[in-house]
Amino acid sequence: MPFDLPTVWAAIIAFAVLAYVILDGFDLGVGILFPFFPDRHDRDVMTNSIAPVWDGNETWLVLGGGGLMAVFPVVYATVLPALYMPIIIMLLGLVFRGVAFEFRWRTQRGSVWWDVGFCLGSGAAAFMQGIALGALVQGIEIADRAYVGGWWDWLTPFTLTTGLAVTVGYALLGATWLNLKTTGPLQDRAKALSKATAAGTIVLIGVVSLWTPFIDAEYFGRWFAFPTAIFSVLVPFLIVLCAVALWQGLLSDRELQAFLASLALFVLCFVGLGISFYPYIVPGALTIQEAAAPESSLVFLLVGAAVLIPLILAYTGYAYWVFRGKIDPEEGYH
Repeated sequence: MPFDLPTVWAAIIAFAVLAYVILDGFDLGVGILFPFFPDRHDRDVMTNSIAPVWDGNETWLVLGGGGLMAVFPVVYATVLPALYMPIIIMLLGLVFRGVAFEFRWRTQRGSVWWDVGFCLGSGAAAFMQGIALGALVQGIEIADRAYVGGWWDWLTPFTLTTGLAVTVGYALLGATWLNLKTTGPLQDRAKALSKATAAGTIVLIGVVSLWTPFIDAEYFGRWFAFPTAIFSVLVPFLIVLCAVALWQGLLSDRELQAFLASLALFVLCFVGLGISFYPYIVPGALTIQEAAAPESSLVFLLVGAAVLIPLILAYTGYAYWVFRGKIDPEEGYH
């Protein structure tokens, strides 16, 4: 082939994961913020703001997970045993929040319990995604293309910190989304929460960023050796610019700017991970080339991806375009 198929597929999987994070992140954030909006009507408006898109956002998780299994089966077979517990809890959280989302509309008396389920499911999914990310960054013990670590290796102070960082970051996405989509007192509270979660997210990004290079000598070399050190300086600089744009957007009522700036923070953090990882797909254990499926499989699957991904992008863009603008508090999902 005239191009490097494993690298192409690594980029596709990375894009699918990033799309999931920035799209499903804000609707998980809406659920995480439920305790700060005790009024039933406010919660109805909040869920109405994500009702047209929340289910479709999870398409990217299916694409990323399914693509990983098909294209990098060794990664799937080694990483999954290392992260069984956080992944199972994450999936249970996503299932339970989906059930709660539907059932909270079917009852008045018991709706508060489904609201609790929606909040807990959203929080558990977000926290476990951060745990899994932290466990991948800190390293997974692999020998002879098999996981050889312990059952609880994923649970460390670093992974707990990354779990908290992702949860607070998703809350920021949810708050800026609500600031964009709602009006009145609900929007005012969302704006206040946007400021609080923005401060928390920036602090936690700083903590994780300063911690990561000292986890592994390979990371330290990537971050502080030429030429990758150029990106190590550029990415934090861009994060500061995004933080300024986010804060200005909140102070000047530029709602879309604030939301896009919060999304950009996640994109830049993702780029930082790419700088740390490449060319490894499992840090320090498996490179992209070593973990890839046979070339014939990559070609066959690439044909399907070339058809499927543009369709998903078109559907997603159309859905967001149709349901653009502010939410009518008196109308929505029932």
